[in-house]
Amino acid sequence: MVSMEKNLLHRKQSLYQSLDENFGIQKEVYRGQQYSQIYFARLHLMRTLLYSLIPNWKPHLPVCTVLGLEEGKDCIIVGTLYKHMKLKPSILDEYSKERSVSPLVQRHNFMHLDDNLVLEDESGRVKLSGCLLPSTYVTGNIIALHGKETSAGEFLVEDVLEAGLPQQIERPIQLGEDKYVVFISGLSVGRSSSNPLQFQLLVDHITGHLGDEKEQTIAAQIVQVVIAGNSVEVPHGLLNGQNLGSKDQSRLFEPIKELDILLTQIAASIPLDIMPGSSDPANFSLPQQPLHRCLFPGSSAYNTFRSCTNPHCFELDNIRFLGTSGQNIDDLGKYSEANNNIDFMERTLRWRHLAPTAPNTLGCYPFTDRDPFYVETCPHVYFVGNQDKYESRLIKGSEGQMVMLICIPRFAETGVAVVGYQIAKPYYEDLGESGGDEGEKRGVHF
Repeated sequence: MVSMEKNLLHRKQSLYQSLDENFGIQKEVYRGQQYSQIYFARLHLMRTLLYSLIPNWKPHLPVCTVLGLEEGKDCIIVGTLYKHMKLKPSILDEYSKERSVSPLVQRHNFMHLDDNLVLEDESGRVKLSGCLLPSTYVTGNIIALHGKETSAGEFLVEDVLEAGLPQQIERPIQLGEDKYVVFISGLSVGRSSSNPLQFQLLVDHITGHLGDEKEQTIAAQIVQVVIAGNSVEVPHGLLNGQNLGSKDQSRLFEPIKELDILLTQIAASIPLDIMPGSSDPANFSLPQQPLHRCLFPGSSAYNTFRSCTNPHCFELDNIRFLGTSGQNIDDLGKYSEANNNIDFMERTLRWRHLAPTAPNTLGCYPFTDRDPFYVETCPHVYFVGNQDKYESRLIKGSEGQMVMLICIPRFAETGVAVVGYQIAKPYYEDLGESGGDEGEKRGVHF
């Protein structure tokens, strides 16, 4: 009996703090307001920040408004970028597609060589030329530009100032014990091609019901599971706007019921955060509000179960995590270009904005006096769900900030979950500073 007690493994614990208040819409009231107000709020917030950075960037140059530009005079202007895109979809195209015999080809990226950028503030707008690449930026970016007005009435850009990484809370001292966070996304329970055995294997692994003593010791060090969106997939044929019969209603709810059974097994053993995604039964526009607890009668009975917003921000033992279910990065991929999705992630942090394309091409709530996607404090870990493959990268800021970027692949397609250290310093060391081959070891295949 004494020998059995010695072999018992006790799960590690961490101090959890939710920081999702900024993404809630409880007190917001919709009175028919337009989206211009969120752009004004964003411009006011970011312009104040950029003005504070200009003295350390180019203190000898004056700051002008668009209306105050003078031909040939070097100056700095700050404003919101608008990107003219030849291939950007419009409602007129949708109408012509319905009226024409041959439907338009669906594109995955709307970039074109003729795209150009315009910068605007309250006083006016000016077309940009020079070193600013239209392929890098999107409508909604707030930046400062050094240049001068040309005889053609354009602003010739010579240099660009972005907001950069925000201030970061100090990383805690290494505690001497390993703790893990497991990231999963794209479970797509209910999809005809999904493999329930694959997810059950993952559940058994992280709850400590599989493997030898070494594997179970690692499982006991998992202190948090985060599911980053697209957990269920409802058959599309059911959602045709018609009233559903009792049989179809049962089919509609079956994936959620199956998901609840699996989540109950996790919540009975480990703290669990679940975020909504584009295919989940939640509001479409960002920030998505938590999935209703009535959808999960089994797992919500445990105090370890938390239904969270998308984006989602939380702290574990003073390590800050920030992440989304992938809509912001997917939308950037349609209207700009990068080598990979982790480059898009890095840009959003250096722009200090999680979703710069909202509300132009990415649906979001029409906030009037704030922009919840502004990144005020730099996270230690920034994750994005529902990506094609696992990637990781460590980036560093000018003031010593260190952020681990993680792309979480769709589990239903890849069978990969991401396991990472919670404590910042060993987490960075484990993934490798280059985010290359060393980082790939943290993608666990089931």
